[in-house]
Amino acid sequence: MNTQDTGGTFNSRSRNLRDKLQRIERGRDDWALRWQALLAVVDLAILAFFLLGPYLRSGPSYLIIDYMIAVWIAGELMARAIAAPSFWTFVKRPMTWIDLFILATLLFPEALFNFAFLRIMRLWAISNSRIFKVILIRLGCGNVQDVIRAVINFLVFLFVMTGFVYTSFFYDRPGGEGFVDALYFTVATVTTTGFGDITLPGTIGKLTSVLTMIIGISLFVRLAQAVVRPYKVTFPCPECGLQRHDADAVHCKACGHVLNIPDEGM
Repeated sequence: MNTQDTGGTFNSRSRNLRDKLQRIERGRDDWALRWQALLAVVDLAILAFFLLGPYLRSGPSYLIIDYMIAVWIAGELMARAIAAPSFWTFVKRPMTWIDLFILATLLFPEALFNFAFLRIMRLWAISNSRIFKVILIRLGCGNVQDVIRAVINFLVFLFVMTGFVYTSFFYDRPGGEGFVDALYFTVATVTTTGFGDITLPGTIGKLTSVLTMIIGISLFVRLAQAVVRPYKVTFPCPECGLQRHDADAVHCKACGHVLNIPDEGM
């Protein structure tokens, strides 16, 4: 076999691999959904390990599982890089940078343990996956998927900020007292209750409080909007590009173009 044939075979295999990875990532057929469901189960298991991590650190198998998850996340990053339309598209995705930072906390658990709270962002990734939407639809909860995503976004932000406040200001307090104080401060700040019995010292503390209030109240308003807003499906109008329509819409409200919205129950 000459060099040209070898190169052609390699390119063909690379294209086939990329096509399969793209199908797993974005496909809606049964084969793709089975793979997406399997990956979602693995993600949930990883998330459970992250949540139980502080209680498992003394166990002998902790580092083994930690490094196994690191290998898995590195493989996911590589697969998404291959499936992406371009490397720049892959780099621009927020989840790429989140997973890179999570990977660093897994590879260097002792040095970066204080940043392990960012691992909760994996929950945000699960809630934005295609299989999450499919599962909600098949469970008959498709009409509240925006509400569920808004709740998850709010909870992820709440625990990320709690983790940051805990590791930055309350880490030296005994037992679970420090984490409870951090959670109490974050909830009081996000809800703008502001009891004032627990405050963060210094300029960094004040800036953290301001950031928590601004982002937290924005997510809270987004959650309230998702609860009271009528359910709409996301389906770009081919004529004017309007994204959201009533689930039973026949014509676009903006331009009157005839729509052909797929049945989400399928």
